[in-house]
Amino acid sequence: MEQTKSTTKWKVELLDWLKSFVLIGGLTAFIYVFVMAPYVVQGRSMESTLHDRERVIVNKAIYYLKDPKPGDIVIIHPDASGDNWIKRVVAIAGDTVEAKNDQLYVNGQPLSEEYLTANKLKTSASGVTLTEDFGPITIPEGSVFVMGDNRNNSMDSRVIGPVKLDHVVGRAEAVYWPLPDVRLPR
Repeated sequence: MEQTKSTTKWKVELLDWLKSFVLIGGLTAFIYVFVMAPYVVQGRSMESTLHDRERVIVNKAIYYLKDPKPGDIVIIHPDASGDNWIKRVVAIAGDTVEAKNDQLYVNGQPLSEEYLTANKLKTSASGVTLTEDFGPITIPEGSVFVMGDNRNNSMDSRVIGPVKLDHVVGRAEAVYWPLPDVRLPR
């Protein structure tokens, strides 16, 4: 009789632990797929804002509630390859974007891009421009125009065209690794 109680108690305890692990696993999967996920920056297209191999937290839920806005740093799936790219939104649906003489214009107005100051200084010292002339391009409904901050080393909407909103994975919220460089990317 004592052996049966002990076996039953052990089974109940094991079942409770199993339920807890399944619940924790399910919540973790839900958060990873729909709410937040880590992302490793690959390449130099967003320097000097983000650097190769830095890790960022991506807010996947934000764009269920609202559309991306200019200035947002986003993770995109540009094509069917499954690769993720990190870029900055510079124009949204209905906007017209173009670059002339190393200045980006949205709807005919020069875009203030303080985050490019260091890159513009580097390129002008080398005798080149950071942003080659292009456009004008009008962004279709349901799309955004994205560019890397390191414009001379970025594959972005200038090449692949506007990115459909359903190819925007989420917004980069914070750099969490390496620890000395923890910050909010802007």
